[in-house]
Amino acid sequence: MQGTFISFEGIDGSGKSTQARLLAEALRAEGHDVVLTREPGGSPGAEEIRRLVLEGAVDRWSPETEILLFTAARRDHLEKTIRPALDRGAIVITDRFADSTRIYQGMTRGDLRGMVDDLHARMIGTEPDLTLLIDIDPAVGLSRAVARAGSELRFEDMGQDMQVRMRSAFLDLAGVHPDRFAVIDGGRAPQDVAADVRSTLRARRGV
Repeated sequence: MQGTFISFEGIDGSGKSTQARLLAEALRAEGHDVVLTREPGGSPGAEEIRRLVLEGAVDRWSPETEILLFTAARRDHLEKTIRPALDRGAIVITDRFADSTRIYQGMTRGDLRGMVDDLHARMIGTEPDLTLLIDIDPAVGLSRAVARAGSELRFEDMGQDMQVRMRSAFLDLAGVHPDRFAVIDGGRAPQDVAADVRSTLRARRGV
């Protein structure tokens, strides 16, 4: 029995990682088989690529090179983690998927959306059943992201203007694909956002 594929998207610091984890915990408590994963990453090969693209100087890679690296990581993630779990009927929850590449590299760092979509069609060919966009004010998101003070701050270092453009682009993408996207207000207490996420999944996918 084919499983259910759910992605969380949003700008840096939106709280999507927390919401992905909370949803996975809630579904497991209800008895579901759940795989919680992330991008870039989610498989050994993809995790190696993650270190290449999320650390280092802002100008370490060109947008074109980033697209190739993210696509390679996504292909390995799909082969090693996502497809096997879906094939056994599990619910797969991923913190980011192809929409992040469409926004970060395809729209906000150059007019490369055609390249992103072409590579996706050729090498990935899979979209989530439901994409939960956690929407938040860019200034709030950036302050949260910087406060984490980890080593993976390459995109956060691009500044608030980049966050503003990404938020707008995510909302535009959600408007183009309303059957797949659900926009969730992330500017509330985590438990309130989580309750909204859970009810949305139940209403949209019957899970």
